Amino acid sequence: MNEHADATSVSNDASNEPTDETEWELIRQHEEPLLSVENLHVRFDTEEGAVQAVDGVSLEIQAGEIVGLVGESGCGKSVTSLSLMDLVESPGTIQEGSIQFKGDELLEMSDEEIRSVRGDEISMVFQEPSSALNPVFDVGWQVGEPLRVHRGLSESASRQRAVELMTRVGIPSPEERVDDYPHQFSGGMKQRAMISMALANEPDLLIADEPTTALDVTIEAQILDLIEELNEEIGMAVLLITHDLGVVAEICDRVAVMYAGRIVEYGDVEDIFLDPRHPYTKGLVSCVPDPTTSEKDLKPIEGQVPDLANTPDGCNFAPRCPYATKECTVDDPRLRDVADDHFSACLWEDPQ
Repeated sequence: MNEHADATSVSNDASNEPTDETEWELIRQHEEPLLSVENLHVRFDTEEGAVQAVDGVSLEIQAGEIVGLVGESGCGKSVTSLSLMDLVESPGTIQEGSIQFKGDELLEMSDEEIRSVRGDEISMVFQEPSSALNPVFDVGWQVGEPLRVHRGLSESASRQRAVELMTRVGIPSPEERVDDYPHQFSGGMKQRAMISMALANEPDLLIADEPTTALDVTIEAQILDLIEELNEEIGMAVLLITHDLGVVAEICDRVAVMYAGRIVEYGDVEDIFLDPRHPYTKGLVSCVPDPTTSEKDLKPIEGQVPDLANTPDGCNFAPRCPYATKECTVDDPRLRDVADDHFSACLWEDPQ
């Protein structure tokens, strides 16, 4: 590790330990983001104890931009995405925080009000299309459902629109496949059907939770191209949840790196890749294969994501961090600005 300023003085400096409120003020660079999440906490009460799945997450999405939310499995990405749609089920509860969409507080809406937003202004593509699609209804009926619910279309009109949507996402022979059931679709076709359903009402925000999981690389590329095309075509903002930094580098404008329920780095995608400031982000980047050379050795991150029911004192990443010092096991760093529109939750400004 390079020489740093005295760690004690760093840890005692209040500017290096912003509160949740100041952390949000750092991130919020615009007056009216499409979606703003502030200090979100989600807990699951289990027989083994309380699991803090989301621990003070703050982020924002502007209209028309694609933001990536990345991190290892179990870090809280999917719970965060479900929270945005108010779909966290028992024993999970949203303890505190704010989720504002177009200036309206989603967490204060009634069940009827939030249902009017879901599938219309905000849509979601779930991680497993096989479990998200209902096996007893044909695909066309399901694709057309948001149009019947939110636009009042008839059965015949919604079916015709479903054919158009299925054509838009590249499903072959949509006039015939519209009456097929989910079990008659391949994994890639199911995912396309889910995307067509999510896009039925041309939402302002698409939440895509691991949309290419378990798909072969050819289908993955097609799905990502489709999301990017629709983002440009209708100005739809996208929150892309993934563990794949390669996917993020390809289509995202900004990226939030999540670890153990928290955002540990946040910024422009190019800055995150070329100048990562948090040790965890550095580790993720070092795990990405470089297709231009065979000489780069991949460096896996040692250890495991901590048990969210029993997180360590100090920095959650300290037990796995090659740069950790004694202070890192005591102090609990939050996001602070390390460059223009670039934030990192590390005790050190730039660990080397």
